[in-house]
Amino acid sequence: MPRSVNSVASRARRKKVMKQAKGYFGRRKNVWTVAKNAVDKAMQYAYRDRRQKKRNFRSLWITRINAGARMHGMSYSQFMGKVKANDIELNRKVLADLAMNHPEAFAAIVNKVK
Repeated sequence: MPRSVNSVASRARRKKVMKQAKGYFGRRKNVWTVAKNAVDKAMQYAYRDRRQKKRNFRSLWITRINAGARMHGMSYSQFMGKVKANDIELNRKVLADLAMNHPEAFAAIVNKVK
């Protein structure tokens, strides 16, 4: 009996990876082994960075809130402690947006918690 190889599935699998490698530089876009490695690495970075993006944005929000709070004579930790103590249920994303784009609204919050 002849050996059975599923070349339809193999070709489809290779085509899928080569399609993902479109736009890569040099041999990464058209040589199977190089493209496969490049796509695998890209997928690892994408998986990792979807989680890192959340950390980066939280860090950015904290920086913006800290800058806004310091303009009113408070540190970030003092401000957030008083926000929690006064039961103001605004998250860091909203507070950072207020500090950047609506300083008068942020000032009202700071005056309320002082």
